[in-house]
Amino acid sequence: MDKLTSLDRRVNGAEIYRRLYQKADGRDLFLYGYAQHTASPFKEKASEIARGGELRWHPLRGEWNIYAAHRQNRTFKPAAADDPLAPSIQGQATTEIPFEDFELAVFENKFTSLHRDAPAPASSGADAARGLGRCEVVVFAPEAKGSLATLGQEKRRLLVAAWIDRYAALLGAGHDFVFPFENRGEEVGVTLHHPHGQIYAFDRTPPVQQKAVDAFNDGFDLEKEIAQQSEALFVVEAGGLVAYCPPYARFPFEVWIAPRNRLAGPWEFTNEEEDAFAYLLGEICRRYDEYFACATPYMLGLHAAPAHANTSYHFTAQFYPLMRAPGRIKYLASVEQHTGVMTVDVMPDKAAEILRAL
Repeated sequence: MDKLTSLDRRVNGAEIYRRLYQKADGRDLFLYGYAQHTASPFKEKASEIARGGELRWHPLRGEWNIYAAHRQNRTFKPAAADDPLAPSIQGQATTEIPFEDFELAVFENKFTSLHRDAPAPASSGADAARGLGRCEVVVFAPEAKGSLATLGQEKRRLLVAAWIDRYAALLGAGHDFVFPFENRGEEVGVTLHHPHGQIYAFDRTPPVQQKAVDAFNDGFDLEKEIAQQSEALFVVEAGGLVAYCPPYARFPFEVWIAPRNRLAGPWEFTNEEEDAFAYLLGEICRRYDEYFACATPYMLGLHAAPAHANTSYHFTAQFYPLMRAPGRIKYLASVEQHTGVMTVDVMPDKAAEILRAL
């Protein structure tokens, strides 16, 4: 399968295109860009791909967790010459992207946790279920180094457009919750340093997101809270969106990006809001790196409405940095891991003051 499509959306007047190419092993590869991608692929070797893991129920925590033993063998800190997310080079082993160049790429994860053809669970004595869903890798750029801060606004806008397109496809395919995210830094467990993120499409909404659905259903109004929020918690605003440190932040220097007016997800953004969202993603990353004087390790997640949520759900993008001060990592130790109760070393208004001043 090889299909080129216009996304019927523009960034500053420029049209965006998507090329769907099916890899030799059957996995989908999407190439997004401002130019039509028509290059011929390099030849790939077909290989057997794992079809996901299984879910097991934890009776004391009330949650389904993923078990995927094949992920033990996933790519681990390869040499620069073996970067699987780089463009392929003539005469060398083909990477995950069998083209000599691209703007932004999304492909099904080779070491997937969830899959549409997930096997029946093994007999283990646990309450288990098939690990249904889909896992994708989002490669931000062909360059092996960079960040949301350094990509530039044009490439960040392309990333937002790709996220929106994947939301439409994955929610349209029947998945209940779609979660784009970025893990940055070895402190978070990153094993591939090429700038990239991932998307997990769950067929069961995870407990954290279900609690958010319940809170919004019960009357929590984030739009009202933002309107009444102390400006001492604000970091930076743009185009109807605000980046701020929530008063109940669970991590030191935690920052949320949210539209002032309730929106279920990025698919409801106006062009101005897409511009603002892309800008704020880069701006928060830049401020982290400036303050902590390093490539700040963080976990970024986009919390959009699950398919079953009602109209009260309010989208947020949440940054969880693993630093509490320059040169000092915020470790998640026994209290956090065993009880779920976070200990926060920096007051949110102080974190906002520091980031706002940069």
